[in-house]
Amino acid sequence: MTRLAPGMDSPDKDPNHTVENAQSIDPPEVGSAPKSEPGDQAPSPVEEPAPVAEVVEATTEPEIDPLDALRQENERVRGQLLRVAADFDNFRKRTRREIDDAARRSRDDMVRELLPVFDNLERAVSHAEQAVDARSVADGVKMVLKQFLDTLSKVGIKRVESVGTPFDPNFHEAIQQIPSADQPPGTVVAEVLAGYVCDDRLVRAAMVVVAKAPPAPPAEVAAPVEPTDPTDPAASA
Repeated sequence: MTRLAPGMDSPDKDPNHTVENAQSIDPPEVGSAPKSEPGDQAPSPVEEPAPVAEVVEATTEPEIDPLDALRQENERVRGQLLRVAADFDNFRKRTRREIDDAARRSRDDMVRELLPVFDNLERAVSHAEQAVDARSVADGVKMVLKQFLDTLSKVGIKRVESVGTPFDPNFHEAIQQIPSADQPPGTVVAEVLAGYVCDDRLVRAAMVVVAKAPPAPPAEVAAPVEPTDPTDPAASA
């Protein structure tokens, strides 16, 4: 039988007290903090993370090989030169076509202007074969010649004036010189072949005959005086 400590009631006296309901209280350990209830614990301070050092990345451009840079520049310049050469070649071909077209149009205009002259010349020849008067044939040829000169004047071609004008080596070609007392020296006295200019540019020089000073008359020579003989009685008389 278990003895109770003095002052403690018997279990029979307290029906609610049983051995199973009895809680044993352990004595607190020396040096240990008293245990606290879960609801009585204070929140622990939140530790802030240590600041992370910002890493500044240097934005440096990658190094370029000087040889590669030179190759790229060479390719760029070469491409520009090829384009310029192609443009110049196209310009040259286009200019050549325009020049050829202009020359053809000019030639066609010239032929168109000359055709009426040839038509009249054929009529003059046909009339000359049936004419009995040479005068009428000459008049017809003169008319054709005048029409031809007028046609040349329309396209800028003019005849060089020669006879009676001073000799000009820019427009005349002297083939002969003759003495002339009527014309001063250096004057054109005859035209062998007509010359023509086109827009003040010489097409053909005129072949002309130029006057020169006539030769001077020979000087009169005095008759020689015969020497006298002193022994001749007639000479002494």
